[in-house]
Amino acid sequence: MKDSNFLKENNARHMWHPMAHPAEMQATTPYIITGAEGVKIRDIDGREVVDAVGGLWCVNLGYSNTAIKKAITDQLDRLPYYSAFSGTTTDPAIELSYELREFFAEDGMARAFFTSGGSDSVETCLRLSRQYHKIRGDHGRTKFLSLKKGYHGTHFGGASVNGNNRFRTMYEPMMPGCFQIAAPYAYRNPFNESDPAKLSDLVIASLADEIEFQGANTIAAFIMEPILGSGGVIVPHESFMPKVRELCDRYGILLIADEVITGFGRAGSWSGVRHWGVQPDMMATAKGITSGYIPFGAAMIGDKVAEVFERDETGTASIGHGYTYSAHPVGAAAAIACLAETKRIDPRANAAERGAQMYAGMLKLQKKHELIGDVRGGHGLMTAMELVSDRATKKPHMSAGKVVMKEAYENGAMIRVSGANILISPPLVIGEAEVDTILSALDAGLTKAASA
Repeated sequence: MKDSNFLKENNARHMWHPMAHPAEMQATTPYIITGAEGVKIRDIDGREVVDAVGGLWCVNLGYSNTAIKKAITDQLDRLPYYSAFSGTTTDPAIELSYELREFFAEDGMARAFFTSGGSDSVETCLRLSRQYHKIRGDHGRTKFLSLKKGYHGTHFGGASVNGNNRFRTMYEPMMPGCFQIAAPYAYRNPFNESDPAKLSDLVIASLADEIEFQGANTIAAFIMEPILGSGGVIVPHESFMPKVRELCDRYGILLIADEVITGFGRAGSWSGVRHWGVQPDMMATAKGITSGYIPFGAAMIGDKVAEVFERDETGTASIGHGYTYSAHPVGAAAAIACLAETKRIDPRANAAERGAQMYAGMLKLQKKHELIGDVRGGHGLMTAMELVSDRATKKPHMSAGKVVMKEAYENGAMIRVSGANILISPPLVIGEAEVDTILSALDAGLTKAASA
């Protein structure tokens, strides 16, 4: 391995970072992470900090789960790769499909289509939803509806239904036929409505209006995150998703739940939709499916959709979609082990308790620091604070986050900044003391930013 000076100097000379400006990465000193244990990460200089990011919403079980690691190495020794394309498969893929059906049975899921990650899973759901309607003879149902502030990955389909122009503008034109409505975002919305229940009704009315305007018989699916993650942990009112489900049923539109972040316990339940008592038609999953140890994902298919595909006798249900690494045996083995460990550890209660601790702590910080305009959370370990330069006008403070992040790191916690939002999503096995460390580090960072 090259020495630390070489690695620091060459960080961005030959590698472009995702979600970053190449020149900025060349001009800054990176955090080069070389090790991890439990819920802490260690950088190249030996500094150890609490990972308040959970890798990227994904390391649900922490960094030291030996069962998952052993499953990966054992599978590498036995069969490192084989395809699951028509006519072949592997034993871990078959076993995992069974386990996932059992795990998501309460959500009405019946089949799994394996992918390499979240963007792949979303893309799969979008494509299969169009095919579902074509099998049924509804060839005009090609459009997609989604929420502004929603995030659905970076493939062209997912980017086209994204609700944040940061991921769209430089790559336009996007895929035609994708339309967004306002999110149930009580802190900022075009209705100037701060009451979550009233806002929910307004957004539902807006969705119904958009369906009528577009023509219900032209819409394939509505996609949403049960809790909007990357958009700033926007938690809809409890009435919202059930009413979305009602509208979709009324107009024959499929409902896709993007559970890439919320699935496998992150939101305090095995799926985000269980908070709202809703069964979607499809679910996009990834991240927590292997605790981030290896790239893997699954598009989960509900009973209604599965039945249409499997009863087809015309040949139109043949799936012309897939990836080289679909159902990768090492990823599948990791997911089997991770699912078993997730059920054994059952981090839901801890995620709820530590999430409540984090949320309450952030609300206390809001009283202390004028920089914090809004705090959102309360459902598992998904929490955010939105930074503003003026609370009265709610003007987003777009530069303070970097100061907070740097100072927080110096005080023992790695946090994530996205625009004016600070996003906190540590491993679900985090302890009370580590949450206190994160809150203390945030306090120090906010103090520094206020005086910068």
